[in-house]
Amino acid sequence: MGTITRGVANGITTSGVVLKAIINNASMDNITTFPASFVDGITLISSQTASNSASISFTSGITSTYKAYKFVFSNIHTRTDAVDFEFNLSTDSGSNYNVTKTSSSFVAYHQENDTDAGLVYTSAMDLAQSTAYQNITDEAGNGADESISGSLLLFNPASTVYVKHYISLVNNYYKGDAPNAHYIAGYGNTTSAVNAVRFQMSSGNFDGTIYLYGIK
Repeated sequence: MGTITRGVANGITTSGVVLKAIINNASMDNITTFPASFVDGITLISSQTASNSASISFTSGITSTYKAYKFVFSNIHTRTDAVDFEFNLSTDSGSNYNVTKTSSSFVAYHQENDTDAGLVYTSAMDLAQSTAYQNITDEAGNGADESISGSLLLFNPASTVYVKHYISLVNNYYKGDAPNAHYIAGYGNTTSAVNAVRFQMSSGNFDGTIYLYGIK
């Protein structure tokens, strides 16, 4: 077996998967795209687009297949000014969204006119053993150019042993003309499998797309 052939063979697993380590710029002249799962272990499961909708619910696709799930928010635009983007979890496939949660929250912000900036803990957005919806933004604006983008990570939701940790990083256009970078982390305090997630505004409807990815 020649050196090149041996090198290629060593870069392919017994199941036929080509390892990223053997790919370089010179070997990719005729390759235009790779599926996301090949590149970084992230697989797009589904997406939903809101159009003046009250909520978006993911009631399928959250299973034991992946150990982590990532929701990506693209230009979520609230129809009502100064409201919060929020989510809740379900253990009964979406019949109820009422998992008990505990969380912490802080925000970094900077006014467009440079009159104020800061990094503060936001106790109004944290939860302490509450079944309420978890806020992941604060008072988003509803101007034509104002929106919310970011992500939510949900870890091992199918576990029947551990609580369900989540981490959210979202930037929203604050009603007072400032970027608000919200960092929220917590856990759904249940050992039941979480199999559905709902997103909504604290009041009114919204537009925008939410993508659901599975992470190996």
